[in-house]
Amino acid sequence: MHFDISPKGQDYLNRVKAFIKNEIEPVEAAFWSEVTATCPGGDWRQWQVPAILEELKAKARAQGLWNMFLPDETLGAGLSIKDYALLAEQTGRSLLAPTVFNCNAPDSGNMEVLWRYGSEAQKQRWLMPLLAGEIRSVFCMTEPQVASSDATNMQATAIVEGDEIVLNGRKWWSSGIGDPHAKVAIFMAHTPDASKDRHHQHSMVLVPLDAPGVQIERMVPVFGDYDAPHGHGEVNFSNVRVPLDHFIAGPGMGFEIAQGRLGPGRIHHCMRCIGAAEKALELAIDRGTQRVAFGKPLLSLGGNRERVAEARIAIDQARLLTLFAAWKMDSVGTFAAMGEISAIKVVAPNVLQQVVDFAIQIHGGAGVSRDVPLTAFFSQARSLRLADGPDEVHKSVIAKMEIAKRASHGDR
Repeated sequence: MHFDISPKGQDYLNRVKAFIKNEIEPVEAAFWSEVTATCPGGDWRQWQVPAILEELKAKARAQGLWNMFLPDETLGAGLSIKDYALLAEQTGRSLLAPTVFNCNAPDSGNMEVLWRYGSEAQKQRWLMPLLAGEIRSVFCMTEPQVASSDATNMQATAIVEGDEIVLNGRKWWSSGIGDPHAKVAIFMAHTPDASKDRHHQHSMVLVPLDAPGVQIERMVPVFGDYDAPHGHGEVNFSNVRVPLDHFIAGPGMGFEIAQGRLGPGRIHHCMRCIGAAEKALELAIDRGTQRVAFGKPLLSLGGNRERVAEARIAIDQARLLTLFAAWKMDSVGTFAAMGEISAIKVVAPNVLQQVVDFAIQIHGGAGVSRDVPLTAFFSQARSLRLADGPDEVHKSVIAKMEIAKRASHGDR
């Protein structure tokens, strides 16, 4: 296996680092201060996106730092998963950078779904505006009334009636639905079909957010923060009718699409976690060397140097495991790397949570304020231990594969 970045990937990596340092970092604090001032509480109808974001996006696009997650050389950067992983790590150091580069969730995953599975009409109507950064999108899967760790529990329905699909159900944690530019959702729902097995009973449907019957009920706070101007909403779909051609890849294809969507997306999430962990460790070291208590720098007290070493070891282990998963996906495909993908989905958010907790402790009261990004990183880490499958589900997948491997050896 080889983790070396390609010359093309290295060029992108150098330019991404420079853009974050020169263009994003100098204005990021002011951006979030403006968000706080212009996005009052959970009333998403009043949320505004600071104008500086569009200015940054225009600069990024002009420099070709745009849609870098997409392996298509015409529509994206044409990078391997492994090469893009190193870019994702850099964007993870900033809460704003993924959006600036049009590489933010859930849009990146939704764009990849449309690129891989969408019809030409769906691509023209929704993919191209998303790739251009003109609109935002939403992914509606999790439901409040069932244990969504088992997606077959889904109660929302997508029923064919004549030449229409009728959608009913309640979704929540629909990320991005508070954004003023959100225009379309991918709605995953049960499409009963007695002729098909249980993993071909669900579909993904494109739903314009202005369709009659789509009602945003509220934004759901994460640790008390509404994550404006992005937001995570609870949405009711009541007898929403869309044409049959709004199925993505046809009825019953939901789980197959979901697996194709989640593989690369988990690499992105995990590498962003690693980038955030690197940033948190840097902040902890800076704080620990600059602040003095009891006559010594904070890092010289209470075993803090050992914690720095433990953080370094954990971050490097997580990075290597994630790059291995990315390399395997590039080499043999997503489905052959499912064990490794499950492993990194457990490891990376837990490492970020561990490192951020240490950084918060070093910062004292400042650590739980908004003066540094640590609370946002902590929220990211703790949330990702639930999103895209909780830790326990991924551990179960890993254990099942290990037991099967042992069983295949028989009595030898």
